[in-house]
Amino acid sequence: MTALSGPVLYTNRFRLMGGWASVEFVDERGRAVAERISQAAEDEARRIELKFSRYREASVVSEINRNAGRTPVAADDETAALVRAATDLSRLTGGRFDPTVGALRRAWDFKNGRVPSRDEVDALLPLVDSDSVSVRDRTVFLRRPGMEIDLGGVGKEYAVDRVADLLRSEGIRSAIVNFAGDVRTVGGRGDGRPWSVGIVDPRASDRCRFAVRAIGDVGVATSGDYERGFVKDGVRYHHILDATTGWPARGVASATAVAATAYLAGRFATAAFLLGAEDGFALLEGSPGVEGALIRDDGTLLATAGMSRLSDLPGSLYSAHPTV
Repeated sequence: MTALSGPVLYTNRFRLMGGWASVEFVDERGRAVAERISQAAEDEARRIELKFSRYREASVVSEINRNAGRTPVAADDETAALVRAATDLSRLTGGRFDPTVGALRRAWDFKNGRVPSRDEVDALLPLVDSDSVSVRDRTVFLRRPGMEIDLGGVGKEYAVDRVADLLRSEGIRSAIVNFAGDVRTVGGRGDGRPWSVGIVDPRASDRCRFAVRAIGDVGVATSGDYERGFVKDGVRYHHILDATTGWPARGVASATAVAATAYLAGRFATAAFLLGAEDGFALLEGSPGVEGALIRDDGTLLATAGMSRLSDLPGSLYSAHPTV
């Protein structure tokens, strides 16, 4: 970080939730203040990871999973709210998203590229049931032994928003928070130009397919089949499982949503991806305060009407006037 006087751009980049996170903000109160704010932002992100990661033995999620079918686990308001958000997303997608999909990780191994048998998957499907998640009396309880909850579908976007809100509370008026592609902007860039959030081409990760342009507080999230997965015998397998079948969702390669917060954007991006191109696009187009774009498996793109003012897609404001 520099010690220059006047407005200065500060950047903190760190590993988080299996990927890279970055927090960039503008401040003019000097290096010491900026370093304190930057560290507080990183600490908040790590707090959420430690608390809700299913990969951490000491996390509340791991405790809930260990006690599945045995006993309810004490849950504070934050935990209860995240679990309810996850079960609500299950209802929005007709069960295609399900926070108890964690049980299926026993069959799928995306790191080593192992495809399970259909019998293996079918044997675990009875453990995937958000209706068997109880949130009451400040506890969370998985009613069936062997169930596993996974809050990864809502936790990262929640962390993005928490960090953005922390920056706001610290007096920051210009910032962008990016946790592995899930983004929240705070205020404007300061130079009158829009924020630019690149959306990766799902079949060429070294280039952007398009960019979201936004002014002010905006959340942007993308769900894609390229994030964690493998190709075997010419078939692409990825980690976004359709909970109704236990197999990777098909039809959409990438779903991007733009909304007021990262959580809302993530909710709609995930839902649109799992619902498939037709129903997913209808969801984005018909939801107030939400815009977005889907890239199908064949590379064709569908964009909501409002993306004409929020992106550099062909025919948009920013493709016609790239210097705006």
